[in-house]
Amino acid sequence: MESFTLVRTEHLNHHGKLFGGQLLKWVDEYAWLAASRDFCGSVLVTRAMENLEFRNSVPNGSIMRFSVNLVHQGTTSATYSVDVFADMPGEREEKLIFTNRVTFVAVAPDGTKIPLRKDPPCGKASGK
Repeated sequence: MESFTLVRTEHLNHHGKLFGGQLLKWVDEYAWLAASRDFCGSVLVTRAMENLEFRNSVPNGSIMRFSVNLVHQGTTSATYSVDVFADMPGEREEKLIFTNRVTFVAVAPDGTKIPLRKDPPCGKASGK
């Protein structure tokens, strides 16, 4: 799954570049969206993020691309790779700025782990 967003003034840190916490929010959100569509009927929560290494700073006005892919499915959890690219103003090519793996676990209402569900089709109208 791919998602895009635009870096705006409210996303910047005190140095005028993209705030790392905002980037992590987007990574978690877009990975969760992909997982929720892949595992319809499961209530998913973030269990872990593997790596937090920021490779390049990102200026205001950059178009961010988030490439999210399922890389591992267990009984109760699923792990997604998230590659984040920035198309910075005035540049001809986007740059890879962040890579991470996010693991989600399926939970019951009381918070205990339960098996993942995959009830297709997810998010699509039934046509009735």
